[in-house]
Amino acid sequence: MSATTTPRTNVTEREARQVAEAARQQDWHKPSFAKELFLGRFRLDLIHPHPLPDGESVRRGEEFLARLRAFCETVIDPARIEREARIPDEVVTGLKELGALGMKIDPKYGGLGLTQLYYNKALALVGSVSPAVGALLSAHQSIGVPQPLKLFGTQEQRDAFLPRCARTDISAFLLTEPDVGSDPARLATTAVPDGDDYLLDGVKLWTTNGVVADLLVVMARVPKSEGHKGGITAFVVEATSEGVTVEHRNAFMGLRGIENGVTRFHRVRVPAANRIGPEGSGLKIALTTLNTGRLSLPAMCAGAGKWCLKIAREWAAEREQWGKPVALHEAVGSKISFIAATTFALEAVLDLSSQMADEDRNDIRIEAALAKLYGSEMAWLMADELVQIRGGRGYETAESLRARGERGVPAEQILRDLRINRIFEGSTEIMHLLIAREAVDAHLSVAGDLIDPDKSLSDKARAGANAGVFYAKWLPKLVAGPGQLPTSYGEFRHAVDLSGHLRYVERTARKLARSTFYAMSRWQGRMETKQGFLGRIVDIGAELFAMSAACVRAERLRGEGEHGREAYQLADAFCRQARIRIEELFGRLWTNTDDLDRKVVEGVLGGAYTWLEEGVIDPSGDGPWIADATPGPAARPNERRPFEG
Repeated sequence: MSATTTPRTNVTEREARQVAEAARQQDWHKPSFAKELFLGRFRLDLIHPHPLPDGESVRRGEEFLARLRAFCETVIDPARIEREARIPDEVVTGLKELGALGMKIDPKYGGLGLTQLYYNKALALVGSVSPAVGALLSAHQSIGVPQPLKLFGTQEQRDAFLPRCARTDISAFLLTEPDVGSDPARLATTAVPDGDDYLLDGVKLWTTNGVVADLLVVMARVPKSEGHKGGITAFVVEATSEGVTVEHRNAFMGLRGIENGVTRFHRVRVPAANRIGPEGSGLKIALTTLNTGRLSLPAMCAGAGKWCLKIAREWAAEREQWGKPVALHEAVGSKISFIAATTFALEAVLDLSSQMADEDRNDIRIEAALAKLYGSEMAWLMADELVQIRGGRGYETAESLRARGERGVPAEQILRDLRINRIFEGSTEIMHLLIAREAVDAHLSVAGDLIDPDKSLSDKARAGANAGVFYAKWLPKLVAGPGQLPTSYGEFRHAVDLSGHLRYVERTARKLARSTFYAMSRWQGRMETKQGFLGRIVDIGAELFAMSAACVRAERLRGEGEHGREAYQLADAFCRQARIRIEELFGRLWTNTDDLDRKVVEGVLGGAYTWLEEGVIDPSGDGPWIADATPGPAARPNERRPFEG
């Protein structure tokens, strides 16, 4: 018999969208390469010449990477972390002594003050040894207490908390709830004003670092009342506060050392001085924090690609079948080529986005989202191909391989560890919708009232006139461009010619914009329901962004005289592979099974196909689909386990 579940918060689809839209950063004060790309404008000048870090940041970054590499090689035992599903205390103590908790924190607060570029290089390095340790550092600094305080905190808050985060205290970010994922309008955790404090009540799920954290960023709903605007609000909460209980430490298919749990708050008293920003600004703070915070995941994905390439190269040269190394068999060789070319592109996307974040000349909210989306999807594919190249040994655990006398290659582990990246910090499906919303922002800005059912006829008429002016200027520019001139982008023409790929990007960006306009004209207000179409639009844009980044990186390396010839070869291979994927996506824009799929789904939910489920046994047993999260005192012992030392 199923247990009782928490009553659900009743929120309409329209209300949920309004909450998300209100939290979205709506102004564009700086140029955006990716935004322009979706509008059919290939602004190569925004990314080429490739932005470069200054000499001092390089010196400090490289010195830290050298210390971090030595630490990873001598102190971190990834096999032990996988076996025990714990990060040893001495590892965390060593990371604190290195200053790794404060990589992005300003030196005046005791941090290292590394750039985004070198912070990501550090995460890629650590994540290649132990993704669990990489997740610990990333959750602490990318979305934990330091970043929100850097962007939105008061000076008093920075003085109080940043020195702790830089050297001693681990932080966590708590937004998700048992019945609330990417729909924050249904957030149930409350923070009720009580004098100079707030009383926090609720349950948070999937709290990465929550089991071991000293400081928490908690999102809670403040009720609207006299003197209180209310709304979803961010707070810094001491993990040792009375009423905070870690009720469960979660276990997953991968990242077995990750300290992720369920945290209950029961009448937890939080000083008003610990509120980050004004009431009601919590979601905006979370989304803004993620603009650059999302780059931590593609950093570890790029690192995973590098490792996959190394293992594929060494194994495929060693393993012989039918008289020659398996790498020389085309079926295997094509997989190695894919891994090599894609790793080059992922690092290109990561480094370009990171350096643009450091320079702060461009708005990179779409670029960071694309990097997260593309990196997580492609890294998973690369790891899957590595397992296939390794064959039975790819499916066998590293511990078993070592026990029978072979090299303990954790290929199956990296596949498990990388899988979560397609869900973490915005699932692929949510990222598609988030990026699509930004990609069509210009259209909605001029024509939004036309498709808004709540607008009056006069508002619609005014919107129609504005849209006519906008499209009269914009549409003609999508007809022709530099991509049709054989001499365009000639500086990318060397022993290997990349200029043709950039011309393809320019032409295809215009085609993408025309497709988006046609879809809006066809579906109007129903456009937002066409999630399959929007996902393909975004995937095309991601490929075009990666192609652009790969070409620009290759030219930078050529100019520096560092592997320029090889970089051009890798960029060429990647662009040719990407173009095939793009053409397939374009074909599926209008020729697909989306409508039929919806009918099948209706049949599935309506029970029309339950006969198809016969003949199997469901081992999952009984129990609620969503655990009870009713506010109240904890009924379980506190499983919080801070690191010692």
